[in-house]
Amino acid sequence: MGRRVLEFQFAVLRHLAVPGLALLIGIGSALAQSGPQDQSGKPAANSAASTDATKDSQRKTNEFVEAAQAINGPAGNPECVWLGRRMVRLMWNDDLDTAFRHLDLSDRFGCSGGHIQATFRCLTRFGGEIDSKVPESLDRHVHACWINPNAQPQAAAAAQPAAPATAGTAPATPAAAPSPAAAAPSAK
Repeated sequence: MGRRVLEFQFAVLRHLAVPGLALLIGIGSALAQSGPQDQSGKPAANSAASTDATKDSQRKTNEFVEAAQAINGPAGNPECVWLGRRMVRLMWNDDLDTAFRHLDLSDRFGCSGGHIQATFRCLTRFGGEIDSKVPESLDRHVHACWINPNAQPQAAAAAQPAAPATAGTAPATPAAAPSPAAAAPSAK
């Protein structure tokens, strides 16, 4: 008798489970299609994202124009600027395989490999100023070095004039100041 009751309960549950599952799936898909009911915040988020994208696009365009005005030759072409800066960033991040593949591509565009080398050399001089936690820091330095590969960090530029002019001589040591104890007996 107990066995028949259990079989009856399972039969009822099986018949109710299929329509219940279909009902849950239908409700879930209806909610997913309708989306959130409060649409007031959505247009503001889209407009903010579009203004950020517009500003970023304008900044990139300005950087390409700046490079074209500052650099004569193929290194000022937009494709060479984009590929070259990308290669320098990849080399800085130790992704040499990808950088070398980009180098092959830049050769096809007729870009200057020497400019890439000079830019990377410049970037290594700024190594202490690049903050790995701020991605814009690396991008800003790469762009500055691409525009002017002879750029120097501020601290190094200020220290260079103070260096001695003669290379073969040792720097002069300052004269030792007299100690206060030695100056006291002469005051008598």
